[in-house]
Amino acid sequence: MNTVRTTDEESSGVRKVAVVTGAGSGIGRAVAVELLSAGWSVALAGRRPETLAQTAAAAPAGGGTALTVRADVSRPEEVAALFGAVRDRFGRLDLLFNNAGTFGPGGVPVEELPYEAWRHVVDTNLNGAFLCAQAAYRQMKEQDPRGGRIINNGSISAHTPRPHSVAYTATKHALTGLTKSLSLDGRPYGIAVGQIDIGNAATEMTAGMQTGALQANGETAPEPVMDVADVARTVRHMAELPLEANVQFATVLATAMPYVGRG
Repeated sequence: MNTVRTTDEESSGVRKVAVVTGAGSGIGRAVAVELLSAGWSVALAGRRPETLAQTAAAAPAGGGTALTVRADVSRPEEVAALFGAVRDRFGRLDLLFNNAGTFGPGGVPVEELPYEAWRHVVDTNLNGAFLCAQAAYRQMKEQDPRGGRIINNGSISAHTPRPHSVAYTATKHALTGLTKSLSLDGRPYGIAVGQIDIGNAATEMTAGMQTGALQANGETAPEPVMDVADVARTVRHMAELPLEANVQFATVLATAMPYVGRG
């Protein structure tokens, strides 16, 4: 069921309109709240309506309009329904933050990884990102004024893997190719596409890293994390650039995490 939280100013083309996938927790929640606080109208998409409602409630009063839409990005029919709901409610789309993703089973060697687990990660991280980008692209190409922006949530793993992360790493490398191809194909239509690669933002997914994460040398060591709000502000900066400018790739990470020199 879709729910709407409105402000005194209804969406009328003055507000920018965004879709944030995976908006019920972590980076997605932080980015959605940051955009709502800045006055954006934001469609919060995710699989759990209760966490989407919590995200909407976390935004300060007097900000933008939040629309919550239950959607599994790996299912084409649910993606179509999501973007249809956004079009019906707001009339246009200025930003897709392609954020929904899963790491899959952690710590499983490649030779033991079930095919079903591989498919789940690919369907969510890669196929889901494609389906959402395709739907956003179609709407941005046809709307008036034409154009918009897509920001894909990559990862440090789009550059360098962690041990036992074959499915996650493969999808994040593929996401970089998706970003480049969409960026090229979007040029004639005013569609700017970029990617943010994030390392060790403090979320539920990274909670265990502060106590110990497996390193490339086989040791387990704690890793520093950064405030997820710093990621959200970076996404907002990318989102609010004029369409004539684009951050093609941005890397935001905890300063002392083992990325440069990893392995």
